[in-house]
Amino acid sequence: MKFLLLFAPVGLLVSCAGYQLGGAKPAAMNGVKNISVPMFANDTQHPRAEAIATSAVADAFIRDGTYRISSNDKADAILEGSVGSIAYTTLRGTRFDTLLAEEYKSIVILNWTLRDARNPTRIIATGSSEGRSQLFRDSNLQTARNNALPDAMESAGDALVSRLADSP
Repeated sequence: MKFLLLFAPVGLLVSCAGYQLGGAKPAAMNGVKNISVPMFANDTQHPRAEAIATSAVADAFIRDGTYRISSNDKADAILEGSVGSIAYTTLRGTRFDTLLAEEYKSIVILNWTLRDARNPTRIIATGSSEGRSQLFRDSNLQTARNNALPDAMESAGDALVSRLADSP
């Protein structure tokens, strides 16, 4: 009985031997704690897409919690990004007219580069992230597309932050 009481705490400690506190950042991101997210560029014809993308990426960083958002002078890295494309494809047609779309899929591509704040010529990471959302045809298709865009941007922002926060 004494044997069991002596080794029970040791057994509990050993069960957590592989766990480590903190995230599993990629090796290139070890020195990065604060990231500045200036306004994204807009390579599309969609109005306000750059503001929606910047807000979505900043919100994704805040939700993830691995990095803090800060100003350029306090940042370890600066995230430069652009809205590369916004596309809509048909998912489903109406029951009696298959050429008349009833449901659409919006696809957003964000192109980005993470630069060292102390040496802007040094690129820490680069890539593109994709976000998707679905929308139904409404009496005003433009309004339906505008309402679905923030969801696609949020999905792309989550994909971007996931690539920067999790080791491959």
